[in-house]
Amino acid sequence: MASLRGWSPRGQRLPAKVPHGRWKTMTFLAALRHDRIDAPWFIEGPIDGASFRAYVEKVLLPTLRPGDVVVMDNLGSHKGKLVRQLIRSAGAKLFFLPKYSPDLNPIEQVFAKLKHLLRKAAARTVDTVCTAIAEVLDAFTPEECANYLKNSGYRS
Repeated sequence: MASLRGWSPRGQRLPAKVPHGRWKTMTFLAALRHDRIDAPWFIEGPIDGASFRAYVEKVLLPTLRPGDVVVMDNLGSHKGKLVRQLIRSAGAKLFFLPKYSPDLNPIEQVFAKLKHLLRKAAARTVDTVCTAIAEVLDAFTPEECANYLKNSGYRS
């Protein structure tokens, strides 16, 4: 990701590399627990129903325990019947947030910090972005994860 702003002397252009329209969409998915970021997954391209189902089956489901609570927003790919069945089959409770309520979704705060740290890393290729994400995930402390939940109105 590229920095949104930079500094250079007045009247001089800020030299920086830009992809010139050759950028690629990359999607990062993760779960937030009270003490850590869990089930991270990175794919090239946008998310759709099939790729989200694959994430749930291969990455999220093995981390779920009976009694866990899964909170999702109203993205169309989150609402698939099979996705709901898979999550509930693990013994987890599933809740959907009201529309247009990112303030109730604590993972949005995680993604905001993640994007900020990725911009600082200035990774431009898929490999460097993957490496940067792995390093950035270590920056989230258990206390911080608990605070994200608390800030959105949840108790852990």
